[in-house]
Amino acid sequence: MDKTFKELVDMYMGIVKRFNKIELKEWHAEGCMIELMKQVGELSKWVMIKEKYYALTDEVPDVDIHLANEMADVIAQIIRIALVYDIDLEKAFIEAREDEKRYLESREV
Repeated sequence: MDKTFKELVDMYMGIVKRFNKIELKEWHAEGCMIELMKQVGELSKWVMIKEKYYALTDEVPDVDIHLANEMADVIAQIIRIALVYDIDLEKAFIEAREDEKRYLESREV
């Protein structure tokens, strides 16, 4: 189950290529953003269910499975947007964390 970030991106791109063959319209940044917002909405729904904001009479089965799936879908759309704009997401992630680390170090006494 241990895969590199690049292997995960490659795995997802294989899925995207298969979807591209059956989609009615080519997805550009706008389509990816709309899908991302849809997936964030689904994730929000499952967080609300998990945290018992909804008046459900019974426990909803497999909540954690749904949460994990929606989180993975959100990550997938972020990857897809990065690919549209030719952004090295792994590099960007590392650089952003390093910037945060430098900022925090400059604030420590």
